[in-house]
Amino acid sequence: MRNSGKLTGVKQVTDNAIAAGQDEGKTFLGHPTGLFVLFFAEMWERFSYYGMRALLVLYLTKHFLFDREAAYGLYGAYTTLVYIGPVIGGFLADKYLGARKAVTIGAIFLVLGHLGMAVEGDPVLDGQSPDPSVLNIFYFSLALIIVGVGFLKANISTIVGSLYKKTDTRRDSAFTIFYVGINTGAFLGALIAGYLGETFGWAYGFGAAGVGMLLGLIVFVWGKPALRGAGEPSDPAKLSAPMVGPLNREHMIWLGAIIVTFIVWFLVRSQGTVNTLLLIAMTVTYLYIVWRAIAKLNPHQRNRIIVALILISTNVLFWGLFEQAGSSLNLFTDEHVDRNLFGWEVPASMFQSINAFYIMTLGPVFAGLWVWLGKKGWEPSAPMKFALALMQLGAGFLVLAFGSSAGAMTPVIFIFLIYLLHTTGELCMSPVGLSAMTRLSVTSMVGLMMGAWFLASGAGNAVAAMIAQATASGGEGIGQVLSVYTKVGWFAIGIGVLFAIAAPFMTKMMHLDTLSDDSVDDVGTVDTFGSNTDPGAPDKTLG
Repeated sequence: MRNSGKLTGVKQVTDNAIAAGQDEGKTFLGHPTGLFVLFFAEMWERFSYYGMRALLVLYLTKHFLFDREAAYGLYGAYTTLVYIGPVIGGFLADKYLGARKAVTIGAIFLVLGHLGMAVEGDPVLDGQSPDPSVLNIFYFSLALIIVGVGFLKANISTIVGSLYKKTDTRRDSAFTIFYVGINTGAFLGALIAGYLGETFGWAYGFGAAGVGMLLGLIVFVWGKPALRGAGEPSDPAKLSAPMVGPLNREHMIWLGAIIVTFIVWFLVRSQGTVNTLLLIAMTVTYLYIVWRAIAKLNPHQRNRIIVALILISTNVLFWGLFEQAGSSLNLFTDEHVDRNLFGWEVPASMFQSINAFYIMTLGPVFAGLWVWLGKKGWEPSAPMKFALALMQLGAGFLVLAFGSSAGAMTPVIFIFLIYLLHTTGELCMSPVGLSAMTRLSVTSMVGLMMGAWFLASGAGNAVAAMIAQATASGGEGIGQVLSVYTKVGWFAIGIGVLFAIAAPFMTKMMHLDTLSDDSVDDVGTVDTFGSNTDPGAPDKTLG
């Protein structure tokens, strides 16, 4: 799944973190015990997030009786803001808080938000309006989750990297273990919270997500000694120095987070405002990157940045289509798919666990495949992998449209097939993209490029909402959904083909022959693409 994990770890290596790498204390399976503290904390965080995500659109349309376009719009605004938040949270952790304190703040906000989601009130009946007080609690809970993700997701994988020295050969193994925790949580969250929510009541599903996040927070706080200083503030004295009366910087960040929560409380219900803010943020970011590339970099470095921006732009299309899983595809599965397996009608939300299952089983296969192809000299370039990702994504929609008809329920096998093709596409896009950002950027721009990558992911979620709304614009019938899916499927394949044609030219612009571990970047520092960059662990795939 998503790639909202690592934004800032490439620069945050404090003295404490280095010390942690030199004196790691107790180990388990050859790794510091702190890794497993982070494993379980992140597992429960993903359990809560994906458990809630599996239920959200169903909850809106069945409990509050939102029409589909409104439900998709709210879902899109929520997921878009989730991707904007980590840019700010990562900055605050780098400059002031340190990753550990940022994760703690994020976890507390997430616990409150997920538990608030369990306040469902009475079901809305036809002709009635939702209880405003219950709706406001719901919106505020979403705001708490958005702010919490902003603090947590940008920083927890930073701490994983901080447990090891840059030259430690166990780093890839450590992120692989962490990646298993991420996917285990996502898999179990959709299964358990989805089942409880649809079978026993929404409060049980959302409550299970909240309990999962609470367990994650307990594990993280309890396991602080095992982190052995990793992720601590780079300047504790600066953080604790008074700013406004008795309030220091840490207090001000807490206060700021609360204020931002109230702002997000209003933003999350306004899809148009969120999209406008996102467009402004992306435009400013792109223009600044282009200016930096033209004014500060040599020709080869500038060309690499241009290629990186092209790759970033495809993120918008990819996630715009992929993220139908939580919105239109979720309702399609609920209403138009024969979900009877061995005599049991499986709740629709539980099918969102399929992606995580495929990631866990196919991720190692793809990692080994790229290594094997690389040894043979056959490994596709990053742009070609992006082309393959788009073509598989489009093929998934066409397969579903082929297996569906207006007169009968869609066989469940086609849901497994669309998720399979979308997952294999994701494995060609997400980890490859994160790796490319750290590889193509100069050291002084890595954080900026990663921020642009995640902003594009947020834009993809905004596009996803508009595509989902298009599936509902002609009514609630299957015909409109399949028409939109067919169009976007062919469009993605067409863009993938064009991308494949352009891939050799983009690969040439990457100047891989002059890319080295000792090139000098735009500010005269050593640009160590291999040793001073750390793609970390994205949300659902390993970078």
